Amino acid sequence: MLSVARKLFWEKGYNATSMRDIASAYGCRPANIYNFFQSKEEILFEVLKEEMEEIIAPIRYLKEDKEMSPLAQFRHIIKWHLKITLSHRRSAGLLFDTALDHLSPEKHHLIIEYRDLYDGVLRKVLQRCIDAGYFRKIDVKLAGFMIASMITRSRIWFHPGKGVNIDQLSEFIFDFAYRGLLGEPEPSSQSEKNEGR
Repeated sequence: MLSVARKLFWEKGYNATSMRDIASAYGCRPANIYNFFQSKEEILFEVLKEEMEEIIAPIRYLKEDKEMSPLAQFRHIIKWHLKITLSHRRSAGLLFDTALDHLSPEKHHLIIEYRDLYDGVLRKVLQRCIDAGYFRKIDVKLAGFMIASMITRSRIWFHPGKGVNIDQLSEFIFDFAYRGLLGEPEPSSQSEKNEGR
């Protein structure tokens, strides 16, 4: 039922999707849905929560892990986030961008807590990479946002039949981020002006 609702929310929009639409697509009467969910908002909340839990579950332990190398941890986060992002739940993640405002303050807060947990793990791993000398000193908050955005927005254009599979894309994103964080920062515009004098 969540899979059906997820698809309809993305195709029609949350507001335009009714409980009757969900019931019809699922093959039951609208009244049957209320045996499982109290409202359409609760269905939306479960759709978003399910994906966040699947993203976090394989990486949660990395926040305290001191055995795996920081670079291996970084690669692991990218790999698993991308796999969930590009799974059959693709539409749910795009819903995340547009649907949070439809949740009650309490449910909205719970989803944000999941996101904050993910951000905390990624930032911790990025800091370990800096401390170990793999990356130059960077703002781990900004770097985390950019890396997560790269992964999440790949939903829009990725198609497995267009020359790259998920594993290849995962390695590309890792290499792209690694080289960008490893290199020397670009000179500021003021420095460029001074060098040109």
